[in-house]
Amino acid sequence: MLRQLQELGSHAVDIYDYLLAGADPRIQKYPLMQNPIAMTAILLCYLFFVMYLGPRMMANRKPFQLKEAMIVYNFSLVALSILIVYEFLMSGWTSTYTWRCDPVDTSDSPEALRMVRVAWLFWFSKIIELMDTLFFVLRKKDGQVTFLHIFHHSFMPWTWWWGIVYAPGGMGSFHAMVNSSVHIIMYFYYGLAAAGPRFQKFLWWKKYMTAIQLTQFVLVSLHATQYYFMNSCDYQFPMILHLIWMYGTFFFVLFSNFWIQAYVKGKRLPKQDVKQSMNGTAVHANGKHHENGINGSNRQENGSSHKMKKA
Repeated sequence: MLRQLQELGSHAVDIYDYLLAGADPRIQKYPLMQNPIAMTAILLCYLFFVMYLGPRMMANRKPFQLKEAMIVYNFSLVALSILIVYEFLMSGWTSTYTWRCDPVDTSDSPEALRMVRVAWLFWFSKIIELMDTLFFVLRKKDGQVTFLHIFHHSFMPWTWWWGIVYAPGGMGSFHAMVNSSVHIIMYFYYGLAAAGPRFQKFLWWKKYMTAIQLTQFVLVSLHATQYYFMNSCDYQFPMILHLIWMYGTFFFVLFSNFWIQAYVKGKRLPKQDVKQSMNGTAVHANGKHHENGINGSNRQENGSSHKMKKA
C-alpha cells in the first residue's frame, strides 16, 4: 500500500513537472506565474472566506458601509478594463491579427511581449475582481453570493492562469478582450449605482446588462467555432480553443437561466415588482436601490432593483 502511494505521488510529480515544462518562458517573470501553487492557494482562501469564514464572522455584526470604497473600486476597474482592451487591440488585434486563425507569436518582438503583458494583466484583473464577493459578504448581501457568482469568479482565474502560461496571445485571447469590453460597461454601471440614489435615473438600462453578457458568450463561442471549419490553422494550442468554446456555451446556458428566472418568471424580483409585471405594468423598484448589484439605502426612488451577476 505504501509503495503504491509512493508511486502515485511520483506520477503526480512527473505530471506536474511535465505541465510546467511547456510554460511560455516569457510569462514566468510576472508575479504568481512561476507555478500554480500561489494562485490556487489564493482561490482556495477566497472560497473558504466567502463560503464559510466570512458569513460566520458577519453573523452577529452589522453590515459594513462601504460606499466610498465601492465607488473607487468600481471606477478603478472601469479604467483597468479600458487599458486592457486598448492593450489587446494594440498588441495584435488591430495590426497583425486576422480575427480568424491567429497563432501565438512566440517571438520577443515588442508587439509579442506587449501581448504577453496584457494577457497577464487580464488574468490579474480576475484576482482583483474577487473583491466583488468580499463586498457582498462584508455588506451581508448573502443573496448575491450564488453558485453562478462563486463558480465564475473562481473558475475563470484558475483556467486562465493555465491559458496564459501556455498561450499568451493568439486567437485564444479574443474572449479576454471581449470580456474586458463588457466589464467596462458593467463596472461603470456598478460605480454609478454605488454613488447613491441621485444616479438611479441613469440606470434604466440595467436589465440589458445580462443581454450584453449573453452576447459576449455568443461572440466567444462563434469565434472559437470557426476553428472547426478551417481547412488548416496553425494555432498551437487547440485544447485552449476547445475549453473556450465550452466556457462560452456553458456560461451562456447559466446566464440564460438567470435571465429567465429574473426577468421572465420574475423569481428574483421583489414581490411588488412581480405583481406589477404580471399585471402588465412597468416594473419599478419599491423603495430600495442597488449598489454593486445589491440592495443599498432605504430612500425612495425609481431605479431598478433586479439582481444581476458579473461575468
